[in-house]
Amino acid sequence: MSKEEAVRAAAQEFEACGEFLGATPYGSGHINDTYRVDSQQGSVSNTFILQRINHNIFKNPVALMENIERVTVHMAGKINGRPDRSRRFLKLISTRDGRHWHHDSEGNYWRAYNFIERARSYDAVENTGQAFEAGRAFGRFQKTLADLPLPRLHESIPDFHHTPKRFAALEQAISRDVANRAASAKPEIDFALAHRSLVGRLLDAKLPERVTHNDTKLNNVLIDDETGEGICVIDLDTVMPGLAAYDFGDMVRTTTSPAKEDEQDLSKVQMDFPMFEALLRGYLDAAGAFLTAGEKEVLTLSGKLITFEIGIRFLTDHLSGDTYFKVHRPNHNLDRARTQFKLVESIEAQESAMEQLVRSLA
Repeated sequence: MSKEEAVRAAAQEFEACGEFLGATPYGSGHINDTYRVDSQQGSVSNTFILQRINHNIFKNPVALMENIERVTVHMAGKINGRPDRSRRFLKLISTRDGRHWHHDSEGNYWRAYNFIERARSYDAVENTGQAFEAGRAFGRFQKTLADLPLPRLHESIPDFHHTPKRFAALEQAISRDVANRAASAKPEIDFALAHRSLVGRLLDAKLPERVTHNDTKLNNVLIDDETGEGICVIDLDTVMPGLAAYDFGDMVRTTTSPAKEDEQDLSKVQMDFPMFEALLRGYLDAAGAFLTAGEKEVLTLSGKLITFEIGIRFLTDHLSGDTYFKVHRPNHNLDRARTQFKLVESIEAQESAMEQLVRSLA
């Protein structure tokens, strides 16, 4: 079966699909295959989002979908009564046999969501207003799920932000040097080893476990076309138990620097303080009421730690022969590691001012 035939067949398994008109690739995600599906039911046109879950990354798609079912139902219940309620959370579309995912004959898992009109995501932040809205949207997301009833959510990727284990993997990659790259990456290895004391600080802080998103890039927030408000958090695959600081830290990593994640001109890499302030104000505006004092105290640390963590993950993959992250040029993962480490340095240079701002706002 061709890809086009597989998409068509999967789409027709969901209740939202009447007469199938077509499907086009949608969004900029790199993990799942995502399509915008257009269909017709009588005189009514219908559009929805169809995704094939990457079961090579997410080893237990059924558990992942159980997480998403619980989270989306809980969020829907918390925003009852709003006139624009349907645009403020992702709604799973049922299959014709009453489930929220389809398992096809080739072993693929598919799901469908409502299509949210008059809103879009941005791959790069354009102004401090967008940073504020991203911070507020993810803060609101955490707050909404703070009272999610037990049982505990599944861990869709175990130990995803366990920085000590990530560091141990780096040390193992340095020791093995299977791709014979350690010598050429010595400055980056030295930088990582010099920051060894950083790796356990968030886990050692004994912070409360929360329901967290764990992939808080700007492009996982839909921004309303007219108002500029961050209205809906998307991409729920990595929603699982974690620390609130993980989400804020990844926002700092992905939103405060104007440079690309794999920028080769390191002079462009810096932590933009006004962008950090906007992000912080938005996040605390939504999440400040439920965060503990301890969680607020580590917000600056979280930006440095999560940036360092992804840096050592890139470096580990480079030393291991590029086995996890997709690469598109020689030393691509090394370039990514260098960019992250330069951002860590920029955060360290402004850390005192960042902490002072956190204290004043928290």
